[in-house]
Amino acid sequence: MNSCSAITRRALGLGLFALTPFPALAHNRAQPRALSTVAMVGDLVREIGGGSIRAETLINEGVDPHLFRPTRADTARLLAADILFANGHRLEGRMGDVLARAAANGKPVVMVAETLPRAKLRANPDYPDAADPHVWMDPVLWAEAAGSIAMALARLMPDQASVFEANLAALRQRLAVLHDYGARVMASIPVRQRLLVTAHDAFAYFAGRYGLEVDSIQGLSTESEANLARIEAIVRSLVDRRIPAVFAETSVPDRAVRALIEGAGARGQRVALGGTLFSDSLGKPDTYEGTYHGMMDHNFTTIARALGGEAPARGMLGRLATA
Repeated sequence: MNSCSAITRRALGLGLFALTPFPALAHNRAQPRALSTVAMVGDLVREIGGGSIRAETLINEGVDPHLFRPTRADTARLLAADILFANGHRLEGRMGDVLARAAANGKPVVMVAETLPRAKLRANPDYPDAADPHVWMDPVLWAEAAGSIAMALARLMPDQASVFEANLAALRQRLAVLHDYGARVMASIPVRQRLLVTAHDAFAYFAGRYGLEVDSIQGLSTESEANLARIEAIVRSLVDRRIPAVFAETSVPDRAVRALIEGAGARGQRVALGGTLFSDSLGKPDTYEGTYHGMMDHNFTTIARALGGEAPARGMLGRLATA
């Protein structure tokens, strides 16, 4: 990343929503505003951008991005930012028009998950033109996708390209350590109990990376409805395999998950609520769980301990508030 022109040539092969080259900012500009749609993207932008940018996130913790509708004020924030980062693959489906309008007006818009080769992504049965958007659930893929952020920021601020590249390298090293922890604690779950049951289908990448089966009440988008036949089928699996726990999610109501617990109980199988996982949002800002590393540490630790595996009560770094 030694020149803006080199970055531009490489970027044309990425999922930049605005494919036309965009100009670098003037050297005397104040910190550029990099606005991300969701916190999973925004945390990577913050780490890679460091002190060179103002990293902001549009959708707050606990809010479901599948259902988020931007207000007039949200649209103004998007259009006022210097560069926009989104996940893509229809995660922000209701914001698509705003992002498209920003790109058409020359705003740099980077769809981070769409920069990955399609062959590495999971199909989306609801949308043939998109993949399963929940790529961040696999730290290995998420580390790869992070390269698009460093590249786009370097196009915006060529004089800071080496800083962004160094920050990306450091981030990837930390993500490798996080992945190693996850692989270790997931492997400690007894084979028969490696069934991860959640509210909606956000954990397929996670399960594929760490050798779990996954089942969910709703589909990839939380706009899909839970139905009794689906709940009954999952209850049968819980009972037949004597699965000890199911999991709620921070951005999805837990009514259907509790219906699973009640259904299994009616058949004589005690199933616990194993905890609440972070799926489509991080934890509260200014907390460890409010970072991508903290989110994944929480999920790894909570899942392993609830399904009969072994993990430290407060996670890989001893920083979790609860597990």
